[in-house]
Amino acid sequence: MLDPIRLSSLVASRICHDLISPIGAIGNGVELMMMDSASTSPQEMALIMESAGHANARIRLFRVAFGLCGPDQRMARGEAAAILQDCTEGGRLSVTWDSPQDLARRDVKLMFLALMCLETAMIQGGTVQISYDAQGWRIAANAPRLRRDAALWDGLSDPAQAEAFYTDVAAGHVHFPLLALEAARQHRAIAQTWDDGAITLRL
Repeated sequence: MLDPIRLSSLVASRICHDLISPIGAIGNGVELMMMDSASTSPQEMALIMESAGHANARIRLFRVAFGLCGPDQRMARGEAAAILQDCTEGGRLSVTWDSPQDLARRDVKLMFLALMCLETAMIQGGTVQISYDAQGWRIAANAPRLRRDAALWDGLSDPAQAEAFYTDVAAGHVHFPLLALEAARQHRAIAQTWDDGAITLRL
């Protein structure tokens, strides 16, 4: 099995990496305000609020994607969609969510991890649609440019080889082995289709 201690360390590194920028911006903004509070502008306050909102959104995303969730825990579609809206606001990625209102939290965990994998390939941003039908979950992405790293993607559809693919995975890609492990835990296969400017995942 993949080393659980190394995986937990990679998750911690990923969280710190993603949060250090917005939290640092908040700290810099507050420091400037303290130096000259009389000249604080609405633009400075807006930047601080934007950074705080982004940090909060990433924490909420990580709590679901990286945290524990029991088989009986539920989550509303609106809450999941709101987290993604806050995470992508002002960025190059747009996400829509079409599914039943009441969701198993572990399904949302899978979708968040899958979305993080898609985001890795969508190097110039794009659009993602998450939906649920009779065949299960479908995550469809369209982007002007895609990058497929076989060492990351092949392990998702080949559980027997997942450990070999992810032995030396970096913290920035820890969502790939986590998705593979979570899908296996839920007895779900991951099917992926790549076309010109499009990726579709089925779980």
